[in-house]
Amino acid sequence: MAAPPASLPRHPHVEIESEQRVWNGLFPLDVVQFRHRRFDGRMSALRTWELWRRGRAAALLPYDPDADLIVVMEQFRLPALAAGIEPVLLEFPAGLCEPGEDPLTTIVRESEEEIRLQPDRLERIGDFMLTPGGADEYVALYAGRVRAPETDRVGIAGHGGTASESEDIRVRVLPATEAIERALAGSVTNSVTALGLLWLASRRDWLRGLWSRA
Repeated sequence: MAAPPASLPRHPHVEIESEQRVWNGLFPLDVVQFRHRRFDGRMSALRTWELWRRGRAAALLPYDPDADLIVVMEQFRLPALAAGIEPVLLEFPAGLCEPGEDPLTTIVRESEEEIRLQPDRLERIGDFMLTPGGADEYVALYAGRVRAPETDRVGIAGHGGTASESEDIRVRVLPATEAIERALAGSVTNSVTALGLLWLASRRDWLRGLWSRA
């Protein structure tokens, strides 16, 4: 028997008729019937929506301002394969928040697990809905100051992730200019990574001045 869904927040312009949990795996799926107030002032017809419940999440753009390097990770993503694109994506360390957990705690933990680095300074970039048409995932994105690790001749700094979660992560170090150019060219298909790199494109000089260790 599927667990009952968590009630949706009340809103003066939304009438919830029913909420039903139809799948209660790692990421539950609810079917919600509702009406909402239209822009013309009338209430909408009864609508039925499938809502994927992923919840609060956090991600970190790891940046070394002195070397002007960005630490990223590569891992296989089945949904990217389903979308018909290259399934190994360029990503930032990220993860879902534990119940009641502050996003800052989440990103420090995920950074340590996935790229073996801890940021010593943080700068908020923003909070973003990833798939507002179907999921409630709401991501807090921060930039974090790190010291970029040593790499081999092609920029690989080793591997990360946790064995208990069967993670297979390759850690890569990129010059900030190269990473930003990839985002500007539209070749970074992970939305959080692209958002962070485009933010850095406009804040890079300011951030280097703020975070320089010299």
